[in-house]
Amino acid sequence: MRKMAGLAVMIGAALAAGCKSDNDTVATKPAAQPTNVIFFLGDGMGLNTLTAARIYGVGEEGDLTIDTLPETAFIKTFSHDAQVTDSAPSMAAYMTGVKSNNGVISMDGDATYESDCSKSAGKPVTTLLELAKADGRGTGVVTSTRVTHATPAATYAHICNRDLEADIAVQLVPGGKGYNSALKEGLDVVLGGGSSFFLPKADKGKREDGRNLISEMQAKGYQFASNLDELNKADAGKPLLGLFGSSHMKYDLDRPASEPSLAQMTLAAIKQLKGKEKGYFLMVEGGRIDHALHDTNAKRALQDTIAFDNAIKAAIDEVKKSDPELKNTLIVVTADHDHTLVLNGYAKRTGKTTADNPGILGLVKNYETGEPSKDSEGMPYTIIGFGNGYNRVDGPRSSVAPLDDATVSANDYHQEVVVKVGEIGNETHGGTDVFLGAIGKGADSFHGSLDNTAVFGKIKAAAKL
Repeated sequence: MRKMAGLAVMIGAALAAGCKSDNDTVATKPAAQPTNVIFFLGDGMGLNTLTAARIYGVGEEGDLTIDTLPETAFIKTFSHDAQVTDSAPSMAAYMTGVKSNNGVISMDGDATYESDCSKSAGKPVTTLLELAKADGRGTGVVTSTRVTHATPAATYAHICNRDLEADIAVQLVPGGKGYNSALKEGLDVVLGGGSSFFLPKADKGKREDGRNLISEMQAKGYQFASNLDELNKADAGKPLLGLFGSSHMKYDLDRPASEPSLAQMTLAAIKQLKGKEKGYFLMVEGGRIDHALHDTNAKRALQDTIAFDNAIKAAIDEVKKSDPELKNTLIVVTADHDHTLVLNGYAKRTGKTTADNPGILGLVKNYETGEPSKDSEGMPYTIIGFGNGYNRVDGPRSSVAPLDDATVSANDYHQEVVVKVGEIGNETHGGTDVFLGAIGKGADSFHGSLDNTAVFGKIKAAAKL
């Protein structure tokens, strides 16, 4: 009996040791950490533009924030049907891992660009933002363009024609006709321009169906901001729609104090998302870099590139407040395509651009003599030029007044081009590889030469989506 009693005591002790309460288990198990992704896209920010922006902002020896990112790669940008991509398929490749045709947003290679999408084949392909939404994470889109423009749209919409922005807008409105149900209850934050595609014509918008999408989103619990003050007052506990202008937002060079900068919008978005239990996916686009380059207006393009870089710095600084070593946050910075901007001649070093120094916006001055370099007609020319665009002298350059630094560094100057292709705005994209920089969780998977579709898989793996 004593042996039996002793055995019972031993068994009871063993069971007690192996059967801890649920509370004991929770107390010893490490808490799951949220996983965050911030994807920065400089639209049209090719390597030449990035180099020129560095010199413009901090001089030849300086570093932008993007230059300090520890992991880097070169990205191939061709689309499913074109050597030189447009923004829609290039951003879709990043977001879905699938090559689309030019003009097509987040659909497979069978989808063709059509004015009537009922005539287009193909199927939607799932985006990183949709994967984040399916996993219960916060989601956000920030852009300096219209929020229905190609790059932001590629995160949340699927359509055969990037120009059908009224149809893109409805995909954002929870429960409404045309809503993208993969967004579940809707994005947590959407900030940018483009209110015209949310408003009916009766309210000075462009919608022909009479719908007021801003009102519809407010009815679904969204706050609405139309200026910086309203943005700053937004509650982090409610979804937020901010539309700061009827079309694209202002270039940073022209931005009024009432309009938020890209950095301010980025911080506002992080404020909305940082409390999400499972983390978040945020896309931030410096979209107007591209527009200034299409205009061959280097000054605005470079200033918007600096504004984009400021947003990157602001985001890194803010995230590090809660995730100091970025162990749970991946930040990726890249571009969707190149442009035809080039740096001409054997120019002497200029240093950064200031009110008294045109810097890289000025004329080529010989690095030995300091005198303006001359073309074959004896005329001075600028450091920055473009492969194509509208500003080409008809006839000899010697038939017009010679350029000077004051002229070529002015806000509205459009650099000269090699091939004239039409009016302002018609300069084309370029097909050169673009730069990618990354920091934080999983950043070390980015290296070498990558296709843009490969970026999707690397982000997906790092974020465990």
